[in-house]
Amino acid sequence: MLLVEDNEDNRIIYCTVLRHLGYEVIEAQDGVQAVELARSVQPDLILMDISIPRMDGWEATRILRADPRTQAIPIIALTAHALADDRERASKVGFTSYLAKPIEPRIVVAEIRRWIGDDPAKKPRGD
Repeated sequence: MLLVEDNEDNRIIYCTVLRHLGYEVIEAQDGVQAVELARSVQPDLILMDISIPRMDGWEATRILRADPRTQAIPIIALTAHALADDRERASKVGFTSYLAKPIEPRIVVAEIRRWIGDDPAKKPRGD
């Protein structure tokens, strides 16, 4: 899976938990890097922060949804944007799911399992 998060503490927490559970996690710190990695790696799922440098999560998700190579990848928003209209905007932009920060890692794991199952050894998309 691809974790897109510019906050180092959040990245460390989520990566540590997910890797401990057996998930393979690649990391991006900004939207440009996220789009490039999503296109090249084709992850099973993307955890996308909204407020990230160079290109925000809204725009990165719009680009990924418009690309046939990445349009079907579940993208979960991890964001401090917690207003009702933010949730609606996330749906319109193409996020599969939306989690408002602060988010306990167990909630993130439950949402990941909801979309890709609980087998961290699952083959990458397209294999």
